[in-house]
Amino acid sequence: VMAYRNTREGARASQKGQNVVMSPEPYYYLDYMQGDEAIETYVYDRQYLKSCYEYDPVPEGADPDRIKGGQGNLWTELVYNMRHLQYMVWPRSFAIAESLWSPKSQKNWNNFSKKIEKHFIRYDVAGIKYAPSMYDPVFKPSLDANDRLLVEMTTDADNLHIHYSFDNSFPDQFYPFYTAPLRVPKDASLLRVITYRDGVPKGRMITITIADLKKRLAR
Repeated sequence: VMAYRNTREGARASQKGQNVVMSPEPYYYLDYMQGDEAIETYVYDRQYLKSCYEYDPVPEGADPDRIKGGQGNLWTELVYNMRHLQYMVWPRSFAIAESLWSPKSQKNWNNFSKKIEKHFIRYDVAGIKYAPSMYDPVFKPSLDANDRLLVEMTTDADNLHIHYSFDNSFPDQFYPFYTAPLRVPKDASLLRVITYRDGVPKGRMITITIADLKKRLAR
């Protein structure tokens, strides 16, 4: 049984004595966005590198002897060319591979992410396109007690400084960096961010409008 809709059906099939290949939505769907929609081409949903890596392919209640492996799925109706295909496959295919090969007790995100960054260097030399989304922040807006807009930002990669601006300029390592949810100034129309590590830019320059952040409050 190829369990690609969800984990529940894979577990149920294994309980009936059927051999199962796990490739469930959303964990192993490589066509999903891998970063915030402010920087990614919007598709149906998103699946970040870290959660892809941390997924356990033997779901709760499943017969582990019947879970024979897994598969990443790249549906291509929204993949436009081979460079785009490379971008969607790497580095999440590494995460799927280690998710399947490594017992849950031996998974270590910090160790894995360091290995990924070494592969980025190799891919730069080889001219292979990949997604640097682990360096880019994900935006989560909310309202404070006075109905002022707040923006929380998180990244998958560690030891990053998220530098930002609300004044339409382009931030670099000398701009303020994120330490706690930001209160959006009343006259701001957009937020720009970029991540740095040890003075070196790692993420992409991202621009998100305040109007878009407000729209997310209703989700």
